[in-house]
Amino acid sequence: MFALKFSIFLLSFAALTEAQEIFFLDHKCSNTTTFVRNSPYEANLNILLSSLAGNATRNDINGFYNASTGHDVYEVYGLFLCRGDVSVEVCRECVNLARNDVVQRCPIQKEAIIWYDQCFLRYSNSNIFSSLSQTPAAYMFNTQKLTVDVEFNKLLVNTISDAVTVAASAPSGEKKLATKKEIYTWRESLYVLVQCTPDLSKYDCNKCLVLANLSISVCCNNNLGGRVLFPSCNFRYGNYSFYNEAAVVAMSPPPLSTPVVLLPPSPGPLGDRSKSMWIKVGAGLSTVIAVLFFSACIYTMRRRTNPRTEEIGNIQEDQLQNWAGRATVGDDYSDKEIQGDVTSLDLPLIRLDVIHEATKQFSDENKLGQGGFGPVYRGTLEDGKEVAVKRLSRTSGQGQREFLNEVVLIARLQHRNLVRLLGCCLEKNEKLLIYEYMPNKSLDVILFGSSNGVLLDWQRRLSIINGIARGLLYLHEDSRLRIIHRDLKTSNILLDYEMNPKISDFGMARIFGGNQIEANTNRIVGTYGYMAPEYAMTGLFSVKSDVFSFGVLLLEIISGEKNIGFHLSEEGESLLTFAWKLWSNGRGLELMDPMLEKSSVATEVLRCIHIGLLCVQEDPADRPTMSSVLHMLASDAITLPIPKQPVFSIGGFEGQSSNQEVCFINELTNFVSSPR
Repeated sequence: MFALKFSIFLLSFAALTEAQEIFFLDHKCSNTTTFVRNSPYEANLNILLSSLAGNATRNDINGFYNASTGHDVYEVYGLFLCRGDVSVEVCRECVNLARNDVVQRCPIQKEAIIWYDQCFLRYSNSNIFSSLSQTPAAYMFNTQKLTVDVEFNKLLVNTISDAVTVAASAPSGEKKLATKKEIYTWRESLYVLVQCTPDLSKYDCNKCLVLANLSISVCCNNNLGGRVLFPSCNFRYGNYSFYNEAAVVAMSPPPLSTPVVLLPPSPGPLGDRSKSMWIKVGAGLSTVIAVLFFSACIYTMRRRTNPRTEEIGNIQEDQLQNWAGRATVGDDYSDKEIQGDVTSLDLPLIRLDVIHEATKQFSDENKLGQGGFGPVYRGTLEDGKEVAVKRLSRTSGQGQREFLNEVVLIARLQHRNLVRLLGCCLEKNEKLLIYEYMPNKSLDVILFGSSNGVLLDWQRRLSIINGIARGLLYLHEDSRLRIIHRDLKTSNILLDYEMNPKISDFGMARIFGGNQIEANTNRIVGTYGYMAPEYAMTGLFSVKSDVFSFGVLLLEIISGEKNIGFHLSEEGESLLTFAWKLWSNGRGLELMDPMLEKSSVATEVLRCIHIGLLCVQEDPADRPTMSSVLHMLASDAITLPIPKQPVFSIGGFEGQSSNQEVCFINELTNFVSSPR
């Protein structure tokens, strides 16, 4: 017994001493927004960082502080959060180190975040206070793998759930921190720590941590430890005490008086009886906490849908983990895999009768369009909010794949240039996805309409180009998953009230793992005119496939012409080869939509044509990445390479409409993975 107590003391002492050394974890700089040296923005940033460091010594802030300085375009917002179990001295040391380190790592970026084991510091030129943010993110894991153990996985899920409930329930302004220790075997324990920034609401904190937990299945499946770092919350688990247990106990409020019924101890040595008693006490408490957690989930779900929500079947946690795992594979799901429910994806469930009322029973007058997935309807909910409802066609096998793909993918993604999924409905054999409504419809309707193109002057088109590029960059590099859209086209770009573009339709999308840059598929799906040649001919796809599609989009936006059925050239050329011919002969402006003549800036138009031609080159290696594209669009100082002639285009096939999907089978290897 003495040996056991001494071991616990050593572990606690090690945690206390280790906390004194500040460990750097990761940092992220935004390359899309930069400032000029010695500018008012840099001056305000320096003032803000000094303010953050100065306030790190205060005892009354619970290890969290936010502030802003400056006005208008020169305003800077910043905050820091120290791990809830560290002392004020360690917090101050960590914030001071972060304040000096971040400007070295991100010297001219307007947005940056830096993580240490004991704290993180973040600043931005936009308001970041009291709002849920999951990007940028960082993932780390113990390289030691655990042999698949169902009991350990169940314990991990339950322990995390308990900790999330405690952290999210903390009152506003107080530490939203929770730690949990569970005995796994007689000599091993599981340790969990979760924390949100105190300015988050209970709902946002819960959502942030649940999404962090969900992403563990992507980054750290079957690893003995792992951590997820979001700007608004963080999460870690491991098989050793990595936090200061004594400090956590000291700050914890007295436990609620909860009656626990204990069974009589079984016969045996004193040590065994004592251990058995504590295991039963722990089991009783875990049961109570689990009931409270799931009650909170049901309450939240009912509030977000309707008090009269019907009972809808739940899915087991291991099924959810399996779906998340399948979503990381670079190919399609089988029909058997896509059967089942998706009600555990932290997504609001909206009752069918609510959708019927909103869409007037899916009336024709509310129908917005028809796709391979099924029809799309406009609806108005009881609170007046307008939505778009995608209704899965019951006869579409492809639509079922798309449904699962969209739910698994887009429920995890948040970006201003991606369409937002609001909820889903799974009742009476209906599968419905409910999205935010886009009043200006899709880009193709306005761009290629007989007279609608006049609504898009040059600045508006340039803004749309930049928005699409930012959305793609998020999918390829900035989200916690590397996502290849595979069906980027004008009809999948939706426009909101302010004509901001939103990438939609993730039914064809695929997720890549951390060391994967390309994959093959024996089932090629997409749209003629937008597919990269290597994908159309061999089934090989990568981020460069999306870059090709973006190049086609860019040239279509500039010209107001479709790549499919292109008719301006008398020699039967595609829009791509025609654009290259004009550009190489110094006549690039002839490609421009005549409606842009009064609003356009010649140098900007020519530069965009140049960038578009770089994106549609035949060899994927010659095409730029989306981060390079954004740099090219943002700066005239960058010298652009000379594009090669796009000698191949899949846009010249006869008898195919712009919305027609192609699918054929070949004898390709199903999956190829290569290191970066």
